[in-house]
Amino acid sequence: MTDLAIIIVSYNTCKLLDACVGSLSQPSPKVPTDIVVVDNGSHDGSVETIRRHWPQVKVLEVGRNIGYAAANNLGIRESNSEFVLLLNSDTLASGIAIDVLVNQLRERPGVGAIGPRLVNRSGQPELSFGNMIGPFNELIQRAKRIALAHDIPVISRRIREALITPGYHDWVSGACLLFRRGDAETVGGLDERFFLYGEDVDFCAALRRIGKRVFFSPDVEVLHHIGQSGVRMSEQTQLAYRRSQVAFYSKHHPAWLPLLKAYLKIRGKLPTKSS
Repeated sequence: MTDLAIIIVSYNTCKLLDACVGSLSQPSPKVPTDIVVVDNGSHDGSVETIRRHWPQVKVLEVGRNIGYAAANNLGIRESNSEFVLLLNSDTLASGIAIDVLVNQLRERPGVGAIGPRLVNRSGQPELSFGNMIGPFNELIQRAKRIALAHDIPVISRRIREALITPGYHDWVSGACLLFRRGDAETVGGLDERFFLYGEDVDFCAALRRIGKRVFFSPDVEVLHHIGQSGVRMSEQTQLAYRRSQVAFYSKHHPAWLPLLKAYLKIRGKLPTKSS
C-alpha cells in the first residue's frame, strides 16, 4: 500500500489533462504517490497522450462516459493507498501543494476531507466551499459568486476574507479533495446517482454523518480552469446538472422536490426518463 493515490477523471480534456499530470511532477510529491487516470470514453487522444508522456501513470479506460462519481469510485477501487486525492483534469497542482494537504490531514484525525484554495488563471479565487446545498443556501451561494465576480463593495471584501481564512464548512470542492480511504469505504464511496455536480457536497455530507469534519485550507493554492470537460457539450452538461440536482433534492430535501420539479418544468428544464 502506498501513501497516496491521486485519481483524475478524464473526458475529452487532452491538453488540460496532460498539463495536470505534468504539474504533479513540478516538483513531485515527497509522499509516495500513485496517479490513476480514469478515462470516460474520450475521443481526443487523452489516453494515448498520457501513456506516451507519462508511462508511470495507471490508465483505466472505461470506454463510455459513466459520470464523475462512478469514475472516481472505479479509480478508488483500482488503487491501494492510505489517502485518496480526487483531482479534476482542469487543475494544476504542484507536489508541494499535495504534500502540505496530506500533512494537514494527518495532523487532523477528526477531519474527514480537506480542500485547498482554488484560483483561476488570473489568480482570482473561486468560492470552493459552503453550507449544505438547499433551496436557500443555493441562492445565497449564487449571490456570493455574483458579488465576487463583480467585486461588489463590502460583500466581496467579506467573501475574499473568508477565502483566506482556514475553517470548517459543510463541503469543499471536489476539484481537489483529499480524504482517507478508510473513511470513504465507511460511507460507501461517492453516490453514483450524481453523474455530474453535487457528488462532492453529498460525499462531504456523508463524512459529516460519521462524525468527521470538512476543512478548507487556504494555505494551499491550486489552479482551476473550471468546467472544461463540459465546454463542447453544454446541452448534455445542463441535462446532467439538472438530473443531479433532482437526485440531490430527492435524497436530502424530499419535501422540496415537488416544488423543484414544478419550477424546472415551467422553465422547460425538467429532465425526463428518456432524455
